[in-house]
Parts: sequence; C-alpha cells; structure tokens
Amino acid sequence: MPISSVVFDIGETLTSDTRYWADWARWLGVSRHTMSALVGAVVARGLDNAEAIRLVKPGCDVSAEWAARRAAGQDEYLDETDLYPDVRAALQQLRDAGIWVGVAGNQNLRAGELLRSMRLPADDLATSAEWGVAKPDPAFFERIAAWAPGERHQIVYVGDHPANDIAPAHAAGFRTAHIRRGPLGHLWARRPEAAAADWHVNSLTELAEQLTAA
Repeated sequence: MPISSVVFDIGETLTSDTRYWADWARWLGVSRHTMSALVGAVVARGLDNAEAIRLVKPGCDVSAEWAARRAAGQDEYLDETDLYPDVRAALQQLRDAGIWVGVAGNQNLRAGELLRSMRLPADDLATSAEWGVAKPDPAFFERIAAWAPGERHQIVYVGDHPANDIAPAHAAGFRTAHIRRGPLGHLWARRPEAAAADWHVNSLTELAEQLTAA
C-alpha cells in the first residue's frame, strides 16, 4: 500500500538522550556512569525512567526538580549535536520522495521550541505537552491520525520503545517501524510488541531506503 506519511518519535529515535541524563547527573551530584546505570536498571524492570531520578533523590517530586533546574538556569537543552547523524538525510530522503514527514513524541514545551529552532526537514512537529496527551495513551495516536495526511494504513509511526511506540501505533491502525537504538530499542527488540512492527531497522538511513523503495 502506498505510504503517505511517516511520523517519528523523538527521544532515542531522532535525538540521543545522552545529554539529558548527563544534565540530570550533574544536577543530582552523581557521576554520568551512575546515572546511566540507574536508568538502565529501571528500564530493565519496565519502570518509567524518571524512577532513576528518585533512586538518587528518594521521594523527590520530579516536576519540582525541573522547576528548580529552570530557576537555576539549567533547563533542558537540545542542539545539532544531540541529533543522531542519520536524521537529516533520512528525513529529507522521505520528503524528496513525496512523503509527508512529521515528528511527534513525549516531550515538554521547551523541547518542542528547541527542536523547531533546529529546522529539521519535517512538515510539522508536535510534542505531548502541546497536545495535552502522552504515549502510550490511544488519544495521542488519534491526534496523529487527524494530523498526518492519509488513511491510517498509509501512516507509518517510527519509534524505539515497543510498548510506548509500536504497540499503541499498531493498535491505532498505523503501520510501524521499530528502530533498534538506545537502551529500549536494544533491550526490548525481541519483545512481542516490537516483533509486530512492519519494519525492523538499525538506522534511519536503512528505514528511508526501505520506505522510499516501497
């Protein structure tokens, strides 16, 4: 079936979370290695990765910690160095093939502003904070269905997280692509949710080549 739209997750699909967790490590006063190990531990247990912050600072309110960081001038930051190196070329290849490209993931308002300032080769961009609903809530994918051109079977959702990205997008009637990168992309690559994807790739270059050929 012809593909009309491809919509990309953000964290560990387009951008690396390396800076994100390094900034948290600095704020919490632990080493990057410790922070990374704790994130891996909570992810392996199927918990929200914010639990890694609470392991360092038990009982903390993560929203309050964010507010304190902003007040101290340590808000979230993204720039070109946070993009995976295959992002721009892959998105451009899809657009050159006449496919509408969207970016939609679980990110805050600040991340949305920073991503827009980077002028990615995408037709539109949205975050969960802007939409008021986050993955894996089915309502998030209903927003995508109303936003991206084409029938549901002509829309491809791309992500690294089998439970948050692939399973709910598949349930919404989209075609799906699982990218094996980042902790979740590798750790859960063989889970049933990931196995249900229409495409399994190790890079966006590989995905763009397969989708434009299709």
